[in-house]
Amino acid sequence: MSPWHKLLEHPHAGGHFVQLYAADETALVKNAGRYLWEGLRRGEGVLVIAAAEHQRSFSHHLSTLGADVQQSVADGQLVFLDAHATLASFMRSGQPDWIEFEKVIRGAIRRMHRREGVDSSRAYGEMVGILWKARRFATAVRLEQFWNKLLEQSAFSLYCAYAIDIFGQEFAGSNLDSVLCTHTHLIPAEPDGHLEAALNRSMDEILGAEADQLRMRMKAKSNPAWAIMPAAESMILCLQEFLPEQAQNIRERAREYYLTHQQRAVVGETG
Repeated sequence: MSPWHKLLEHPHAGGHFVQLYAADETALVKNAGRYLWEGLRRGEGVLVIAAAEHQRSFSHHLSTLGADVQQSVADGQLVFLDAHATLASFMRSGQPDWIEFEKVIRGAIRRMHRREGVDSSRAYGEMVGILWKARRFATAVRLEQFWNKLLEQSAFSLYCAYAIDIFGQEFAGSNLDSVLCTHTHLIPAEPDGHLEAALNRSMDEILGAEADQLRMRMKAKSNPAWAIMPAAESMILCLQEFLPEQAQNIRERAREYYLTHQQRAVVGETG
């Protein structure tokens, strides 16, 4: 089992995770679904604040993993809230209001039923992603800071999601510094090494012998203020910094290899 799978199964209280999923929404459903399922299986309270389409996707995936979603909701262990309506409930004059936010989220957490002897809970939320998609970047970061304040005071972990394409130009350190500084971990699109393999193949084909030198520079690069990052996503961020003129070609070729592999994997699962 990869360290990332272990993290999703056993998140520490106060853990604040983020996944950027626009390039592969299936990966979000699998990763977040695993995180939610493990919470249900362990008797924790599970809160999902998501748009209707993601609520349906998560419910279906949880069912395939063995969860009785309807019973979990009826028992109060699993609570679904609409992301748009919940966000609107604590916004005042275009900004999140701490007092209203705390009241709404604490109220939802208190309503959740946990197995006797279990104190921990876990939450999934995409309200910050809604704000980011609307280009309200500072407001999204402000909401992340509210979440961190609540995490410091409570025994739960949080999984956030943004519709950002890790192969696109928006995925750059200069654009995402504030997001990466407000989370403890960036969850990989896929934890089994296929994205890293796609990037290495693309770099080798485009850069030739220079690819090895680039990989050495990438390994030496770090930002201690950022979330803990998987190797592949860290490599993509380094590309724009180290090779701005060739970064897009490398990313796009890696995207083709990665998505081809993912499509074959889906065919294999269904065939």
